[in-house]
Amino acid sequence: MDLPLDYPTLRIIWWGLMGVLLIGFALTDGFDLGVAALLPFVADTDGERRMTINTIAPTWEGNQVWFILGGGAIFAAWPFVYAVSFSGFYLAMFLVLAAFILRPVAFKYRSKRDDETWRAAWDWALFIGGFVPALVFGVAVGNVLAGIPFRLDSDLRATYEGSLLGLFTPLPLLCGLLSVAMLVLHGAAWLTMKAEPGPVRDRARRFGTIAGLASLALFAGGYLFVAFGSYGFRIEGVLDMAAPSHPLRTATVVAPGAWLANFPHHPWMWAAPTLGFLGALLALAGVRTGTEAPAFAGSSLSAVGIIATVGLSMFPFILPSSIDPRSSLTVFNASSSHPTLFIMLVVTVVFLPLVLLYTAWAFKVMWGRSTQKALASNPDLY
Repeated sequence: MDLPLDYPTLRIIWWGLMGVLLIGFALTDGFDLGVAALLPFVADTDGERRMTINTIAPTWEGNQVWFILGGGAIFAAWPFVYAVSFSGFYLAMFLVLAAFILRPVAFKYRSKRDDETWRAAWDWALFIGGFVPALVFGVAVGNVLAGIPFRLDSDLRATYEGSLLGLFTPLPLLCGLLSVAMLVLHGAAWLTMKAEPGPVRDRARRFGTIAGLASLALFAGGYLFVAFGSYGFRIEGVLDMAAPSHPLRTATVVAPGAWLANFPHHPWMWAAPTLGFLGALLALAGVRTGTEAPAFAGSSLSAVGIIATVGLSMFPFILPSSIDPRSSLTVFNASSSHPTLFIMLVVTVVFLPLVLLYTAWAFKVMWGRSTQKALASNPDLY
């Protein structure tokens, strides 16, 4: 069957769409995670904490749709990647899911009892629900950059030879801290827009300043790790982008510094790391001066730039293997079939705009500052 788009083009389109879904998750649920991680530090009284929680209460559930879409897209478009990553990162994913389960329970139960100890415990549960996923997602990205300890046998059965503690090596830890700093900056910028003027907003600006400086330093540190460390993979020989998916058909070798090789060949890619740095600087200036739009726009642009930098530097790799480079998964050897990718694209073209329109409508309807005065009059607030 002849399809309007050839196989290599569809593979690249779906690689780009995966980036869009990851960025969508970081931009929407990212500020939810950042606000939750900031909660014990920006709010002192019960009223301040309730007000902080209600800056994200109307939208946090909808924002998680991007996480579900991302997981579903990986399963359908990159089945080998889904199988290896979700089995290899099983314990790490369990931590994330446990934190995500804890978060809605904390939202719902926190104000059920007028008891200081009870509410403080759930506030720390919300902190865990924000901090742990932010850290683990970054650590996972760092491990992908470093290479995952898995191998495929002749029947394409994957064997993972790592451990939970083995995930926390220097580069993954740096990436985890960068992820936390990036999302805390995003959450602080959100609070400058959504919290009423007062102590919470002022504290969010102070912590946002720290997070902005940390984002700049850690992003620069990540560049140094990749440029001068023993990280990187490259494909040897001719890459057949239209061949049927079979991970073991690609000749891959470890090549320190190779993660920077795409940028000299495609200078436009430098826009991504530039955006990561300039966005963080804009957000830093915004939270320092209390200007809301530049702060949130800057934190959003910084997240886009940082995530795009990882994807562009690794292309065409998605999941390289550190113990058997030949088992590495790429855009062109681990995708679903040509018809599957095309049908999925048609479905995405129809439904993704609907998701975006509904999300925009929901934010418009529920827009406005969260205030302590509203807590006494609105029974729907947490």
